[in-house]
Amino acid sequence: MAERGKMALALLAQAHGLHPAGWMKAPGATDGTNDIDYHVAMAQLAEKGKFDLFFIADTPAARTDNLDAWSRYIPYMNCLEPITLLTALAGHTSRIGLGGTASTSFYEPYNLARLYGSLDHISHGRAAWNVVTSGNNYAARNFGEDKLAPHARRYARAKEFVEIVKALWDTYDDDAVVFDKARGVYFDPAKFHVLDHQGEFFKMHSALNLARCPQGQPVIIQAGASDAGKELAAETAEVVFNSDDTPEAAKAYYDDVKGRMAKFGRTPDEIRVLAGLTPTIGESRWEAEDKHRTLQEMIHPLVGKIRVASDLEADVSDLDPDQPIPLDRIPKSANLHTRYFQQIVAMITEQKLTLRQLWQRYERGNKRVIGTPADVADAMEEWFSLGACDGYMVIFPTLPDGLEAFVAGVVPELQRRGLYKLDYEGTTLREHLGFRRPESRYARAGMKAAG
Repeated sequence: MAERGKMALALLAQAHGLHPAGWMKAPGATDGTNDIDYHVAMAQLAEKGKFDLFFIADTPAARTDNLDAWSRYIPYMNCLEPITLLTALAGHTSRIGLGGTASTSFYEPYNLARLYGSLDHISHGRAAWNVVTSGNNYAARNFGEDKLAPHARRYARAKEFVEIVKALWDTYDDDAVVFDKARGVYFDPAKFHVLDHQGEFFKMHSALNLARCPQGQPVIIQAGASDAGKELAAETAEVVFNSDDTPEAAKAYYDDVKGRMAKFGRTPDEIRVLAGLTPTIGESRWEAEDKHRTLQEMIHPLVGKIRVASDLEADVSDLDPDQPIPLDRIPKSANLHTRYFQQIVAMITEQKLTLRQLWQRYERGNKRVIGTPADVADAMEEWFSLGACDGYMVIFPTLPDGLEAFVAGVVPELQRRGLYKLDYEGTTLREHLGFRRPESRYARAGMKAAG
């Protein structure tokens, strides 16, 4: 079990960081995005820093319009498929968890259960699946639809999808594979369970052709900010990402999600809420502020507008960048990313920013800290001590230099304060996070029947 009182850390491992201009600050003259050695080095550095999770965000789509803008701002325009990449990284790491995004809108439950179950076996129990319903219409058009299904319907499908995947992961009991050469019996048929499922979205008579995972089941991650998203998290998730940018809002989210768990027969310690943290680190505050200012000034106007348009779900291409966004351009509600939409609307309506000021200040949620390693540790300690989070999803503006500075400076400072572990205490991701290994649903049913 992970030591109580220690924060958990995950790395959001986009190739060159999450800042729109981050790729232009990458070291060297060549792109490391498709270079496995580049990713291996980053995963090993995160493992050196005792990170619990190496996490890859993803969407199953490239942008197909506004290419003048997207050619300058490159999220998901050139990226390795995450499960393939994580499987490769499993052979070059030994402790750090390996998590990635896969959409319930565009996978089938059987495929996904087999992929993540295989990753858990290959990594000896370090796999995690980030459950998403997808948040852009580019993905929908890859799969024969003009746009995403309505928000509520996507979440209804996701709920059924996750339940099927978890049931498939329990196809074999833990001791079902006996490998008995003398009797010529490979597995015990009594410990093999076929799933008969007929629901609103899926009809299956199915069994997974894969023994039960080292973790029992891979860890489930979720990040929904809408009411439906928080319900799904409270019922199914074990790690939840939160992108609020104030401790008060983060605390409210934390209490809300954990407060919903009891009705699903779960306790609050069965979820770890990780707050988004975007640190820019320097040896002095002046150096850190200079790094941040330089990056902000590198945002091209086309990129600034497309970032705002994506999360506002509105076209702003014709607007004067030095004037506020007219209120009549703001949609009434979001169908893509609820949390980001709410944040950007609040900045428009409450702060009265010009479009240019908006794209230079907007950070897609998350706590932004610009300063020394001690400054970053102070901010992390404040939120953690308030009970606003159980740890952090660390999102660096640029990589790998941001991670290098964090591991060299912030990690030792957190350890000195007694907030962060000195070393891994187990081998699986569940052990890192302090979670028990889940029993199979069929084993639980058998125990109840026997009782």
